Amino acid sequence: MNRHATRAAVLGAALAVTLPAAAHVTLERGEAPADSYYKAVFRVPHGCDGSPTLRVRVRIPDGVVGVKVQPKPGWTIETVMRRLDTPYDAGHGRMSSEIVGEVAWSGGRLLDEHYDEFALRAKLPNRPGALIHFPVVQECEKGVHRWIEIPSAGQRAHDLKEPAPALLLAPPAH
Repeated sequence: MNRHATRAAVLGAALAVTLPAAAHVTLERGEAPADSYYKAVFRVPHGCDGSPTLRVRVRIPDGVVGVKVQPKPGWTIETVMRRLDTPYDAGHGRMSSEIVGEVAWSGGRLLDEHYDEFALRAKLPNRPGALIHFPVVQECEKGVHRWIEIPSAGQRAHDLKEPAPALLLAPPAH
């Protein structure tokens, strides 16, 4: 398959992943080059059945490292660390055996009639063609949405009630 055909296939898959998400927590961009730094912007389009959002938690997928969370005025950031069996090269001559496993923004109040975005930056794994999921739990004053469903083989994200935001890893840009 030539480079243009591969790129078209990757873009088609990315569109299939991102289009059904109008009412769900989604990523601003559904595709990024593998083995690159990526700004993940999570869009929260509504609350829980009219109730304001008070907390947004994101689980970081395996292979995603070097997470840095963007501060958000009025919100508190919490990170939960995860130990690795094998240390990874954290850059600048540093090895790390611990990574961010989960990020949570809390303490703010996002009304149901508003939307907002929560962002972090991370290094993506070198797995071109892979689809990685960022499960999100949206906690509201009354209720919760668990955007954690991951499609099984042959299943489409828009067939799920609460699909996890997904990112397609494109071939690295050289």
